[in-house]
Amino acid sequence: MRLYFAPLACSFASRATLYELGLDADYSQVTLMTKTLADGSDFFAINPKGQVPALATDDGRVITESPVVLQYLADLRPEAGLAPPRGSAQRTALEQWLNLLCSEVHSAVFVPMFHPASTPDAKAFAKIRLQPKFDLLERHLTGRDYLIDSFSIGDIYLTTMLGWCEPAGIDLSAWPVLAAFRDRIRARPAVARALGDELALR
Repeated sequence: MRLYFAPLACSFASRATLYELGLDADYSQVTLMTKTLADGSDFFAINPKGQVPALATDDGRVITESPVVLQYLADLRPEAGLAPPRGSAQRTALEQWLNLLCSEVHSAVFVPMFHPASTPDAKAFAKIRLQPKFDLLERHLTGRDYLIDSFSIGDIYLTTMLGWCEPAGIDLSAWPVLAAFRDRIRARPAVARALGDELALR
């Protein structure tokens, strides 16, 4: 397998998941501003969407979209428990969280926060949209360790986004449960290793 990634972008969740699962992979860094790889080649030739993560599988496929890549990886080693069995109630709950995080937090909030063409008004509106979603997550995680009944790829994905709050100027002190959750998941050896590896590439 080969993971195409950008340091501390949403592809971080895929790297941390690979580490959690103990799966071997090669890693190719993408410069998102130019859509190029380290050797100068065109990333669009790998993923026409121009986005990370992109996972090239050993059978020649290229899988994209974070929730899909994360579930694909988790299902390679179901015994690790990073995703419940397909068709179970807990898997449905996980899929709901993954889709909410992808559409309502990642795309709706953090894309306009970081996109170079974004306007101040767009960034201000993104922060307004963030409030009810973080309020929801704060309530849900109060008294719970994880998004579902056990540690999962959903927790890694959420922790990835919580790591964007400081550079986006979002003060997590308003959501102390989320801040503690971020710190707890980052303390896991595999997640800490992934974070160290990607911080070194910034």
